Amino acid sequence: MTQAELYAALSRQALETPSWGYGDTGTRFKTFAYPGAARNVWERVADAATVHRLSGIAPRVALHIPWDRVDDWSELRGFAEAQGVGIGAINPNLFQRDAFKLGSFGHPDEAVRKEAVAHVLECIEVLEQTGAKDLSLWFADGLNYAGQDDLRARKRRFEDALSEVYAALPERARLLLEYKPFEPAFYATDVADWGMAYAHLLKLGERALVLVDLGHHLPGANVEQIVAFLLSEGRLGGFHFNGRRYADDDLIVGSTDPFGLFCLYAELVLAEREGVPGATEVSYMIDQSHAIEPKLEAMLRSVLNCQEAYAKALQLDVGALRAAQAAGDVLGAHGVLRDAFATDVRPLLRAWREARGLPADPLRALREGGYDARNARERGTAAAGGGYPT
Repeated sequence: MTQAELYAALSRQALETPSWGYGDTGTRFKTFAYPGAARNVWERVADAATVHRLSGIAPRVALHIPWDRVDDWSELRGFAEAQGVGIGAINPNLFQRDAFKLGSFGHPDEAVRKEAVAHVLECIEVLEQTGAKDLSLWFADGLNYAGQDDLRARKRRFEDALSEVYAALPERARLLLEYKPFEPAFYATDVADWGMAYAHLLKLGERALVLVDLGHHLPGANVEQIVAFLLSEGRLGGFHFNGRRYADDDLIVGSTDPFGLFCLYAELVLAEREGVPGATEVSYMIDQSHAIEPKLEAMLRSVLNCQEAYAKALQLDVGALRAAQAAGDVLGAHGVLRDAFATDVRPLLRAWREARGLPADPLRALREGGYDARNARERGTAAAGGGYPT
């Protein structure tokens, strides 16, 4: 690719950061209060805008309802736009109410299922008022013990509830369905893998797509192959980027397996270059709750790791790769990938940033800009970490 083509591709990259990653959230054991952590949605949006101003590639902030609920959604939308960002995916909370102890869409009690669907319909109203495009669904529904409930009946309940929600979506919007093999359910999870999500979505319509969370796979799962399969089916809706060593670790993306992140981006770049339908419509979202890291710096580090992985994937010699694959040259084809991964793209990214009037080193600019010190001074420190908001 020419420099102009590389710059154009880098300028098209866009990631959403999550509102919940900027506050005192994260970890199932203890939430540590961080000086200056965002206390409400207004501060969370402002922090997301700071990450975008420094990186140039994080133009949207995802919301979680009811954690981010406000009285006037048009006011929040206007505030975000004034800060230089838009509203990203809307995420319902279907795991924190007492009524959902035995599930939400899969609950055996019809009244509870109606409560869950009503909450998602409320989130669709939020989506319409904020101008968001994606409704992002994750379910904690499942069973801890064999015989606890009827597995086939739970599947039917999910199908009915998803159909009702999908029918309520505006035409411009998409439904993204996430999956997870375990936690908090340990015997069976109602949407346990990408195949279950895919099967549900086939019954809904073309705007129902799979969301791939990098932390939601069993050890040894080939996430790149899952991504390639869904791309070929036109059913890859988006990502929740994070890092994992064991399970849903919520670590900074690219911190544990940078080559795997690169290989994932390589599949996406190949699909875009070869004109795979839907490849340019994929949503890229960070999903992390930082337990011991500085909130803004951790989020910015994740965004920049994704940018670096994408820039390396853009170095792929597609012609050489396809020729080696066609010839059955196993190590030759692998070597094309290794060469792209080994490329030092930092000078390219510095030059791209300088050409756009961005800090050449965003992390250094964050530290030297005094953002954390100012936030700590103006916001203070929570008396105790509060965990996820309720």
